[in-house]
Amino acid sequence: MTAFDPAPAAVVLDLDDTLYPQASYLYGAARAVGRAGVTVGLDPIRLGRAVRRELVAGSDRGGTIDRALTTYGVPADRAAEVIPTLVAAFTAYRPRRLPCYLGAEEALAELRSRYPLACLTDGNPTIQRAKLAATGLSDAFTTVVITDELGGRAHRKPHPSGLQQAADTLGVDPSDLVMIGDRPGKDVAVATALGARSIRVRTGEYAHTPDEPAATAVVADLLAAAALLA
Repeated sequence: MTAFDPAPAAVVLDLDDTLYPQASYLYGAARAVGRAGVTVGLDPIRLGRAVRRELVAGSDRGGTIDRALTTYGVPADRAAEVIPTLVAAFTAYRPRRLPCYLGAEEALAELRSRYPLACLTDGNPTIQRAKLAATGLSDAFTTVVITDELGGRAHRKPHPSGLQQAADTLGVDPSDLVMIGDRPGKDVAVATALGARSIRVRTGEYAHTPDEPAATAVVADLLAAAALLA
């Protein structure tokens, strides 16, 4: 008997850095901010690079544009004037296409042939839906749960409300789910909180963070995760 016997009733997957490399989205968003900088008298290339450096340093932190403007050398009073324009450009960015990880489409097709699938993701709902659409993978999921729609940032993983919503929509008990994601502190932790099993994929920004809390299994990528559940 393996860690995935009995088989789960359904599978829930994270989006960013699990299905596609989030760096590809962040690169485009940084360029959009740079272009918007022209309208407030800033060099688009220099500003875009400053924003990109801040995002690479940690995309989950707030105040990215504020720090980028400090690095650029914009005085605080001037920064306060231009931040709304630049933030609006960041949130309005809509990628036409985002590259999936190698094998991600095949992995989802294999999983979908066996289980109902849900996507569970944190973030601005408009942005997250645009990201999923740009991957071309939207149709793989029975339901998409964006935690910010459940009550704002406070409901982001590892808060259990999002995974509970996915379970309720799929009509299964949370303990009968397997959660697949790249972040132990979010994806694995939310599964643990509701008694679900989990598979951590070592992809993206957090690939080298410690396995804390420990997942049921740790694999290289989504294709390997699908193989465990096949």
